[in-house]
Amino acid sequence: MQERQWITARRSELDALAEELTKQLQEVQVERDELAIAERVLNRLAEQVQADAEAVAPVSAKVAGRAALLIPHRGDAADEGALPGDYRKILAIVREADGPVQVRAVGERLGLDASVRGKLEPLRAKMTKLADRGWLHKRGDGRFTARP
Repeated sequence: MQERQWITARRSELDALAEELTKQLQEVQVERDELAIAERVLNRLAEQVQADAEAVAPVSAKVAGRAALLIPHRGDAADEGALPGDYRKILAIVREADGPVQVRAVGERLGLDASVRGKLEPLRAKMTKLADRGWLHKRGDGRFTARP
């Protein structure tokens, strides 16, 4: 008789343990699913950060096997001759102006259709790049002046 009671008691203990382990396994699976989602989100964010960093990174080209900025920093270049032709034209137009110039005015001088805002955005990006590299000064009102 005692053996039967012991078997019944032990079976009851094992059933309770199995129920507890099943519950823990479900909790572990839920947490693993959440971690997989978090990992996917982090990977997407990391890709976005890398893409953003590459978009902001200075444009460079290989010259004699070494990377060189296409738009060098002003202090790194001997003169504006180091700039590509379209950037030199922009710089000349800003220098010829009597004061601060708007992107629209430079676009008109370059023959761009200034009535279409989308046509001016690439020009604005170039002028901003020149300002970032120290060739121009971008004022708070969005106009540009030449650096002395």
